[in-house]
Amino acid sequence: MASTVASSEQPWYVALLGLAEYFRTSNPPNIRLCIHCLQSIFNFKPPPHIEARTHLQLGNILLTHAKNTDIARTHLEQAIPHIDDVRYESASVLAQVYTEKQNMPHNAKPILLKGIDLSQQSPYWHCRLLFQLAQLHTAEKDWAAAMSIMGRGADYALAVRSEYTRLLFMLSRGMIGLISKNIPCVNDAMTQAGQLIESFSGSPIHREYLKVFFLVLQVCHYLMAGQVKSVKPVLKQLQQSIQTIAHNHSDDEPVVSNEAEMFQWLPKEHMCILVYLVTVMHSMQAGYMDKAQKYTDKALMQIEKLKFMDSNPLLSSFQLMLLEHIIMCRLIMGNKSNAIHEIFQACHVCQQQPRLFTTHGSQIHTLIGLYAMSMNCMEAAEAQFKTALKMAGGVELINFINLNLAIVYLRTNRHPQLMGLLDSINPETIPTASHTLKAASYYVKGLQFFFQANFSDAKRCLRETLKMANAEDLNRLTSCSLVLLGHIFLSLGNTQEAMNLVTPAMQLAGKIPDVHVQLWASSLLKDLYRQCGDTANEAEGYRMHTSFSQALLKDHFQSSQMPEHGIIQWTDGACPFHLSSSASTSSAML
Repeated sequence: MASTVASSEQPWYVALLGLAEYFRTSNPPNIRLCIHCLQSIFNFKPPPHIEARTHLQLGNILLTHAKNTDIARTHLEQAIPHIDDVRYESASVLAQVYTEKQNMPHNAKPILLKGIDLSQQSPYWHCRLLFQLAQLHTAEKDWAAAMSIMGRGADYALAVRSEYTRLLFMLSRGMIGLISKNIPCVNDAMTQAGQLIESFSGSPIHREYLKVFFLVLQVCHYLMAGQVKSVKPVLKQLQQSIQTIAHNHSDDEPVVSNEAEMFQWLPKEHMCILVYLVTVMHSMQAGYMDKAQKYTDKALMQIEKLKFMDSNPLLSSFQLMLLEHIIMCRLIMGNKSNAIHEIFQACHVCQQQPRLFTTHGSQIHTLIGLYAMSMNCMEAAEAQFKTALKMAGGVELINFINLNLAIVYLRTNRHPQLMGLLDSINPETIPTASHTLKAASYYVKGLQFFFQANFSDAKRCLRETLKMANAEDLNRLTSCSLVLLGHIFLSLGNTQEAMNLVTPAMQLAGKIPDVHVQLWASSLLKDLYRQCGDTANEAEGYRMHTSFSQALLKDHFQSSQMPEHGIIQWTDGACPFHLSSSASTSSAML
């Protein structure tokens, strides 16, 4: 907070500023007296540059500590007319107030545009304001405008001879292309940036930061396409890169001589959490639940530590995405009571950052729908999926919800409703670029034919699922398809072929572990061994089936008795936090 403009010519200013800083950093801080000291500076009729900086300091303190947005905004507005860097910092903070605190992005745009026009000779602020405006357009899903600004930033960085910042703009452009599913833009940005990173001759630390950014985009690109096997070497490279940054550069910061390079894509600690997150995403898609759980626990622990010192909203976004993945893990592993507790944790994270309800509301209702399905509450599941569809923005999420809704209709024998969905989940026409979702659509189609006793078409679809799942190591889809094919062959009286399919399904389900597939497979094995006259293995199959069944029934009963279970009825209005038996505990933890 110490000002660069303070000098011996204004001893009253230095004294009041020092006193304000003393009160701000006291333990506990005395923010009221800090603000009082800063306000006293105006009584001395200070020179314009001191007056402007004091308004900026008051604006920042009021936003951080007093949460008084209107008064903070007034101070920031009074700081903007002055001509030094205070103007640009005030414009940046004021734009943040309009977008993040007051939900008025239309007021932020002219402030940022004016700041960008005036800051041509201040490379740091010019680039920072460009990034900020691009972020605003991205939040509004104005992809063309956001990418145009990133292109403008890359050109400016080149003009001021900063290859590092130029690459940051280029990779950010690729990231926007990824979010907006503009694959040609992604390919173009990644190809060009990849070549430039290889030949980058700047700071080794900067090179590692750029490499991590590039590899994260590559991994996300593969995962969005459902290419779980293909991504493995890239993910391994990313994990090695983040270890290089964490171990070799733990205390180093690059020496910056060009002020256009005073940027970091993410703090090192945030990068580590992001790498954990993409590892969890990969583990989930590949069907390695234990690995997903392990990395989720590590990442959530890291977030808890950082949240004591860091209020960056990105941490809440990371936390929410990790919870979304771990909830799906719990449901697959048959741990519904933990899943419903963590759904409430996810809602608490959104409560602290309300914009997350807007961006993740659909995912939360989808998770509640999956929980309701696992509890055999099919009406509630249908209502949750329909609520999620109304809020969903991305095509892939809509496809995922529709596939689960189709399973609800199949399990409840609601043929007319299923027919209404068929066009959107047909594997030949499903609007998806995801290998995983396409494979899943073949499975759901096979399930439909199975319920219709159309075994030949069911086998055709399931073999297609197996072919696609094996190509990309989609273990969960493989195990589901094997057990359903085994069920079909058992129904057709072909016990040997059924045994050849159900046995590997059981082994694979045990590795995941997927308790529901294990229950299904153990039931089939029990019947198969009985038909073969193998009494010893029949008894073992019966024992396994009883064990899985009892574990699931125990967890089912426990979940149904929890007050949180009532959330399956929530489809409108504010989240019913009162249902959480540990609402206050969860809130404190978060």
